[in-house]
Amino acid sequence: MPKVDDYEVEVLTAFEKGQLKSVATKAELAKFKAAAHATATKDRRVNIRLSSGDLNDIQVKALEEGVPYQTLIASVLHKYVTGRLAERPAPATKSARKPAAKRRATSSS
Repeated sequence: MPKVDDYEVEVLTAFEKGQLKSVATKAELAKFKAAAHATATKDRRVNIRLSSGDLNDIQVKALEEGVPYQTLIASVLHKYVTGRLAERPAPATKSARKPAAKRRATSSS
């Protein structure tokens, strides 16, 4: 289970006591509800083949996130097709080229 910081505990406590009030308008709520419904509607079935290693890794990530692995796969695909899946920047590494070896001076006598 993820760790909860003090601010998150404060917000959760306020929510449970009913102290939080929505600032969304009725129009915004209707828009959000329609978007959630469209996103959650699953009307097509897809079968894919994955390597055992990839599937195991996906299942581990899903457990860490607390969601079913199929939901995680669907979420990743949805984020990809909507352009919201961000790649991690490549770690900064030294140049891939190895420095040229120093040549030893030879005498051509």
